[in-house]
Amino acid sequence: MHKQVDFIELIMPYKSFEEYSDDVTDNVKNKYQEIITDLGEDTSRDGLLKTPERAAKAMQFLTQGYDQDPVEILKGAMFKESYNEMVIVKDIELYSLCEHHILPFFGKVHIAYIPNGQIVGLSKLPRIVDVFARRLQVQERLTQQILDCINDTLNPQGVAVVIEASHMCMMMRGVQKQNSTTTTSGFRGQFEKIETRNEFLKLIGK
Repeated sequence: MHKQVDFIELIMPYKSFEEYSDDVTDNVKNKYQEIITDLGEDTSRDGLLKTPERAAKAMQFLTQGYDQDPVEILKGAMFKESYNEMVIVKDIELYSLCEHHILPFFGKVHIAYIPNGQIVGLSKLPRIVDVFARRLQVQERLTQQILDCINDTLNPQGVAVVIEASHMCMMMRGVQKQNSTTTTSGFRGQFEKIETRNEFLKLIGK
């Protein structure tokens, strides 16, 4: 399968460039062209000539998480360290696609862990958020996947994840509630203790 690469190709578990499969692009482009035509539009007019191809590439970018390994991302930046207090990375930007309507949901992710002999490079936590978010998702499963990945790979004393997101499937269709947000959370280890959990929630402003 031939691939078109927009920037320099690197072999790594996390890719910060855009990579497209020509075969997938052609197949998805043709399907988008059919969908746009079925909806009553003219795909031969100037504004829509390249839309099917753009949409095909956009969908590959927004679902590139299927081809990335979050465990390898974490393992690539784990370091022995005696620090054993809470580590928090909060307000991580989140963009994903609801698997029910293929419409965006977006918001923030807050992650905390208590090391157990090893720490992880701070940038790796937002990166694993992206890996799981760039798939067809539901917020509940996304929360669980991030939590389990950190817990199983880093083996910390505890992990906490909170996601706050707005869902376009509720805002621009369906019930059309513009100001609604959804919060999900997950806790492992020391964060199952109410005092540790409360400290975390206070530090992220909840």
